Amino acid sequence: MAHSFATSLIHAENIKTVAVASRRASSADAFASLHDIGKSYSSYDALADDPEIDLVYIATPHSRHKSDSIMCLHAGKGVLCEKPFAINAHEAREVIDLARKRKLFLMEAMWTRFLPSFGKLRELLAEDAIGDVQLILAGGGFQPDRDAEAYLWQPELGGGVLLDAGVYPVSAASMILGDPDQVKACGSIGDFDVDEQDSVLLQYEGGRTAILYVSLNVTSSPDMTILGKRGRIYVHAPMFAPTRIDLQINGEDVQAFELPIIGNGYQYQAVAAANAIRDGDTECNLMPLNETLAIMNTMDLIRDQIGMRYPMENLT
Repeated sequence: MAHSFATSLIHAENIKTVAVASRRASSADAFASLHDIGKSYSSYDALADDPEIDLVYIATPHSRHKSDSIMCLHAGKGVLCEKPFAINAHEAREVIDLARKRKLFLMEAMWTRFLPSFGKLRELLAEDAIGDVQLILAGGGFQPDRDAEAYLWQPELGGGVLLDAGVYPVSAASMILGDPDQVKACGSIGDFDVDEQDSVLLQYEGGRTAILYVSLNVTSSPDMTILGKRGRIYVHAPMFAPTRIDLQINGEDVQAFELPIIGNGYQYQAVAAANAIRDGDTECNLMPLNETLAIMNTMDLIRDQIGMRYPMENLT
């Protein structure tokens, strides 16, 4: 993620990549050399203390998101933290409360929200193109190597499919329908003690529903269908970085919208964060903190029902 993010910033105007930090000096030096970054640090707190930095992008393992965000906020830095924003809603609330207390910028790095395709999706929904949304169908599956050293399979790092990939359909449903009234979920915990497959039903006011799934056991292109009373919107795979959206009004031909991404697309969120800081804002309206907290609450409810609990949660 850090490499992808750094690569994307060549397309971001008025953003200067000042420094990188890693737990090993050799890794930080190699990263800085690869991406032409002037400073490299062998500790995260050294980077947080750099007076030249306004915004820190955090791409450490899930289990470190809370502590690294808090460290950077205490150092007076704005924070753009990778999804999932934290391990659970309790952690997310701690970080959000600190940012608000210190009046510093904070945002979840849900890059999908900032892509041209999702801008078009919001436009179509705002225009009531398909009428009242009644049903969302979204999900996908991939089968990574079962390498015990990979973070996906390590519960102590916040592994498992929900926090890594399931956050995308949960976040998309949140953007479209808001906070659910009911959450029903089932899933499977595998040999590595992380969730490998989850199915989720979210119920909203008026009977509106989102049916979501995510899996490490099967391969299925991640896409999304949004059904309204007047038609449907189909978000082509991959739904986390789509470049095409189809609109079909009932009884009419499909309208296809091609929405290419410049570079790998991670820079859009960085530009939004930088612009917010320049404007004196402490949040971004496309990914507000209250919604990030609501999404973490939803994922907590999902994990409660499937029995997925992380080791660090057993200590609190």
